[in-house]
Amino acid sequence: MTILVTGARGHIGRAVLESLHAKGLPVRAASKDPSALTLPAGVEAVALGEDDTESLTAALENVQQVFLYANPALANAFVTAAEKAGVEHVVLLSSSAVDGPNAEANPIGAMHVAVEKALAASSLTTTVLRPGGFDSNALGWVEAVAAGRPIELPYPEVALAMIHPLDIADIAVAALTGDELRGRTVSLTGPEPISFRAQIAALSAAIGREIPVVTVTPEAAREQMARSMPPFIADALLSVWADMDGHPQAPADTTETLLGVPARTFAQWARENAAAFAPA
Repeated sequence: MTILVTGARGHIGRAVLESLHAKGLPVRAASKDPSALTLPAGVEAVALGEDDTESLTAALENVQQVFLYANPALANAFVTAAEKAGVEHVVLLSSSAVDGPNAEANPIGAMHVAVEKALAASSLTTTVLRPGGFDSNALGWVEAVAAGRPIELPYPEVALAMIHPLDIADIAVAALTGDELRGRTVSLTGPEPISFRAQIAALSAAIGREIPVVTVTPEAAREQMARSMPPFIADALLSVWADMDGHPQAPADTTETLLGVPARTFAQWARENAAAFAPA
């Protein structure tokens, strides 16, 4: 039976798909625009539209397991179609925002809570992965670094236990290929808290040049962030950072605790992605 990977163009979805394919498992890639996918030989690509029941039915045909990105607009229709198709197990990429107080008042938390609830009310066995901040969030600094500008931050000392996207993918693959994680809900982080300032220092070391850091007001940061993300996401992030300023995030589960292999560090991610920060 086939494993369906949604969000196959994303960093994590792509890594999950490639790992499953390398293991010789039958895998199908789903995307809103399957023509934009570049896939390993033999991997089928299917369309998965938010409001298209027919595309859901086709995507889930002969599927036993699903790696699912959280999409509240699709959640109820997905559950109905998955149950009808005989899907046995779903691995959901959720968010640590669900763990926080008043999660449903947090726009990021609310969208993931909605999908978790839809799956919990279904007959589907569900493994829920709740990662926090991704190392790859640092790609938001590419434009400034490439242009030689300082990185402007409202809370440069906030320390988050950032997680490498490939660690999330490895844990998802373990959930799809074994029984140890099946049906569990796990909160995921990297191995240790690292401040934004320390992340930038690691990037400086990786690219071989200094990256200045400038502290700005939350209002200025919001204006800047809203140019590249929905304002409600910017507001949610600023609220989280304000609450965590002076309170480093404690690590949760990692590849070390769950899989017995060392968790990847931010410094490793920075070295792997140094070329993305090259001068424009």
